[in-house]
Amino acid sequence: MRFFRLGNPLLPWRHPRAALAFAHDLVAAGVAWWLAFWLRFSPDWPEQFQHLMEQGLPWVVLVQGGCFIGFGLYRGMWRFASLPDLKRILLAVAVAALVAPATLLLLAPGVVLPRSVLLLDPLLLAMIMGGSRLAYRAFKEHRLAALAHPERRPALILGAGSAADFFLRELRRHPSGLRPVGLLDDNRAKQGRRLQDVPVLGALDDLPRLAQRMGAELAVLAMPAAPHAVKRRAAELALKAGVELLTLPALEDLLAGRVTIQSLRGLELEDLLGRDPVTLDLEGLTHAIGGRTVMVTGGAGSIGSELVRQLAAFRPARLVLVDASEYGLYRMGEECAQRFPDLAVELVAADVRDGARMTALLAHWRPVWVYHAAAYKHVPLMEQDNALECLKNNVLGTWVTARAAIAAAVEKFVLVSTDKAVNPTNVMGASKRLAELVCQSLEGQGTHFLSVRFGNVLGSSGSVVPKFRAQIEAGGPVTVTHPEVVRYFMTIPEAAQLVLQAGLMGRGGEIFVLDMGEPVKIVDLARLMIRLAGRTEADIPIVFTGLRPGEKLYEELLADAEATLPTPHPRVRVAKAAGEYGCVDAALAWIQATTDAGPETVRVQLAQWLRDYRPERMGAAAASAGVVQRAHTRA
Repeated sequence: MRFFRLGNPLLPWRHPRAALAFAHDLVAAGVAWWLAFWLRFSPDWPEQFQHLMEQGLPWVVLVQGGCFIGFGLYRGMWRFASLPDLKRILLAVAVAALVAPATLLLLAPGVVLPRSVLLLDPLLLAMIMGGSRLAYRAFKEHRLAALAHPERRPALILGAGSAADFFLRELRRHPSGLRPVGLLDDNRAKQGRRLQDVPVLGALDDLPRLAQRMGAELAVLAMPAAPHAVKRRAAELALKAGVELLTLPALEDLLAGRVTIQSLRGLELEDLLGRDPVTLDLEGLTHAIGGRTVMVTGGAGSIGSELVRQLAAFRPARLVLVDASEYGLYRMGEECAQRFPDLAVELVAADVRDGARMTALLAHWRPVWVYHAAAYKHVPLMEQDNALECLKNNVLGTWVTARAAIAAAVEKFVLVSTDKAVNPTNVMGASKRLAELVCQSLEGQGTHFLSVRFGNVLGSSGSVVPKFRAQIEAGGPVTVTHPEVVRYFMTIPEAAQLVLQAGLMGRGGEIFVLDMGEPVKIVDLARLMIRLAGRTEADIPIVFTGLRPGEKLYEELLADAEATLPTPHPRVRVAKAAGEYGCVDAALAWIQATTDAGPETVRVQLAQWLRDYRPERMGAAAASAGVVQRAHTRA
């Protein structure tokens, strides 16, 4: 019996509060013993049973007190009395109910105790001990709530499930700056009922009406595991109601004590634009990666670093991080040492264009898989005088690393590509399309090559989201290129997880296309971020600046001549792209031989190698959409 640890009890007299609780329980034992006789024999109590009660009282109290100590009743605190404490009380009382009569029979063989007393005594004792503890807890919680600041902000709680129940309990123990005035839940069975004495007033759609009626200033989303569609709906309702929306941390973090109830935070962009968690083939990935060496190039970048975090969960024998950024490698080394202390991580400063260096690295570490995330990706920057460098890094770097992977007998080489490789209108997108073709042209030499395309990643370095955040923090304006420009978005963890899944499914030569969900208008994204910051467009204006060189109004995940086929994973499809491998050798030869070429020369060469590359598409699209104007929009 695991509750009974007589060899290591907490002796109650060693702590004043525990001693007081022990004294209470001894008194409760005596009272329960007296009440059992009184209920059995009142109003006419025979003298012989009066004597029997008095004779057995000290022995019963002594035996029961020993059971209380043995079952560890004084390890807990009455203020936090809960179901496990009640379970301990019931076990201690049950054992005492058997031991006490046996003790009396041994010490006084002629004494015959009424069976009704033997039954009533443990029942009464359990009621007194359990009831007093629960009453004390209720008193403390009520007292703490009464001591809270009288000007707490009234709040409506969205959700009436386990997270809301835990939140309300914690509010009673640790009052914060809000006062719950009601709960909202779409489950009709819960409406009209009460949770922790707080009424469930209606459904989520009633938030604007009830916020006005109850004078609520806040809404707390107590559904940390809710789908992103529900979170978006809650955000829209809160904006309509004119109340500030906060959300709880994950329930498992609260229960584990990693965060406190004071860790309420505002809804973030990832909460609204993200999607439900990705389902991975955990067994397959563990079998493929566990106990083996994996290399990530660009391992200090946005996608590369998240790939490292996701790969660590599958317990590889070693992760080799290759990056040209010294600071980025240092930062990732510090993070890995803290988060994955048992994982062997090698930090390698290297340029993926350096053939001798990459060949030596791959020959030394012999990874089974290589994730190639090293790339230049900033579209306008690569359209300028950096165009040749973009080709050298994205195309030549892929070819050099891929050749080194073949020489080292790497099983799989996964290229992280982009939706901008489809019908490219800019140098960056064209360079990634060439990198895809490089990988496809090398298939069949031992290493399996595959590419994974996806769109913009929320919060990645150089993306629009950090730029908007900085502009909002600076007081505006927020600059948007065009009112009709749209992009696909996904979170960094989702992108990395789907890259892992696609890599597992690949057999060689495929281009995988990730399900990016619905495209988002950039101007709508800007407005949403302004509102999430608690501001309006009257405070932070939006300024349209015109499409930049190489930019499209919209991105495509598939080229016109391509088709996709489903895969076993619902968010990953495979593209059957028409190969243009004949251009690869010519492109590589020109890139290697050229030391100085302006952006216009690079664009001319790209047009010769790639039939789908049409930089003029951007200009035509921009002109037809009337980008020449600049406008300010205000609420």
